[in-house]
Amino acid sequence: MKITIENNRVIMRPEKGEETKQLEKLWNALVGCTTDSHKLVPIGEYEPLKSKIEAMFYIEEQKVTG
Repeated sequence: MKITIENNRVIMRPEKGEETKQLEKLWNALVGCTTDSHKLVPIGEYEPLKSKIEAMFYIEEQKVTG
């Protein structure tokens, strides 16, 4: 998965078939078509130099107003 950060946008580009499926699953979990959308909240620490090589996030509900 290629991850690019441009200003306040994060762009995820899958590079393998399984990554495409996982990105679609994440998208569907975050973007509600008939319900509110959700947001990712970081969990714990991400320290790749100290062997913590994965980043973890919790999917939290976000109330949409308007």
